[in-house]
Amino acid sequence: MFLQPRKVKWRKQRRGSHKGFAYRGNKLAFGEYGIQALDRFYMTQRQIEAVRVTLVRSLKKGAKIWIRVFPDIPYTKKPNEVRMGGGKGDPEFWVARIKPGRILFEFTGVPLEVAQEAWRLADSKLPVKTRLVVAPEVLEKEGKK
Repeated sequence: MFLQPRKVKWRKQRRGSHKGFAYRGNKLAFGEYGIQALDRFYMTQRQIEAVRVTLVRSLKKGAKIWIRVFPDIPYTKKPNEVRMGGGKGDPEFWVARIKPGRILFEFTGVPLEVAQEAWRLADSKLPVKTRLVVAPEVLEKEGKK
């Protein structure tokens, strides 16, 4: 399952600005747990799929997973050993521009220990540091036990 847009208005885009922090998509919206990026990077469709597979395998049945990022930016590259000039390269793959604070994945339906282990496994698939965000009601429930 490769994520990419069905149709785009322009085949190639400029890289643009990548500074600042995530003011949208930085809070839990669906699940009890979230994986939050702590640094900026371009997340490829292959990285998204690798983390998704890892979460599905580690969380087992009963868990629901939400992917909160979508790779909608074409990333172009020129072939190796090509001389300078000759225009912009062809689109190689699709990326999602991630800023610090962005929630990448959310999941629910598992205990805290299982969620921490799933986060540890998913974190190893990404090139930046992440953290596990836990909803306040889960912490209250865990504290009462």
